Amino acid sequence: MEQLAAAGQPVDFSLIALFARASLTVQIVMVILILGSFWAWAIIIRKFITFAAARRDADRFDRAFWSGQPLDDLYDRMGDNPSGPSERIFAAGMTEWRRSHRDDGNLIAGATARIDRAMNVAISRENDRLTSGLPFLATVGSTAPFIGLFGTVWGIKTAFEEIAISQNTSLAVVAPGIAEALVATALGLLAAIPAVIFYNKLSSDSDRLVGNQEAFADEFSTILSRQLDDE
Repeated sequence: MEQLAAAGQPVDFSLIALFARASLTVQIVMVILILGSFWAWAIIIRKFITFAAARRDADRFDRAFWSGQPLDDLYDRMGDNPSGPSERIFAAGMTEWRRSHRDDGNLIAGATARIDRAMNVAISRENDRLTSGLPFLATVGSTAPFIGLFGTVWGIKTAFEEIAISQNTSLAVVAPGIAEALVATALGLLAAIPAVIFYNKLSSDSDRLVGNQEAFADEFSTILSRQLDDE
């Protein structure tokens, strides 16, 4: 690199060329950041698809739930494999409701508390499904800039070492090495900025979905409590 610059020959500043000329340590940093960025985008896209499907399932189930049809018929029609988060929460409550009846038709004591616990467990599982992968986005958003900065510092150190060996301090010699090092910082920011933005967005969406699920569980529990009082 120094020989080309000293000879006045043009230096290739394309990203591929900068990566190829970088030291092994900086190359490893760049690869880690590129892989982290791709993984983060894969999580982001998957979460948007998952959240959109959860909202569609919730809307469809809400229409069926509030249509006025008997809850037992709705539960029987769902079968053993409820398809969406709201259906799984409803199925957990209905399953415990039916298990709480004795053979003579009377309810076992503490049925309401068991039904609430069953739905809370189902909500917790749905929350885990919704938030899986988000900690990785938070990790990328908080660490990628520092990983990139480490690559930049290391690259600049290497560039100065090469300058000292060649004993040539002209800008034409210094610039390529500095450019290679700065690419690591750029990649760190490129990975971190979308990760932070979409982590906040997806976390907010997840909280909203879980809040709706908890509200539905409360409404369903109230309906079952009224039936308990009537029995």
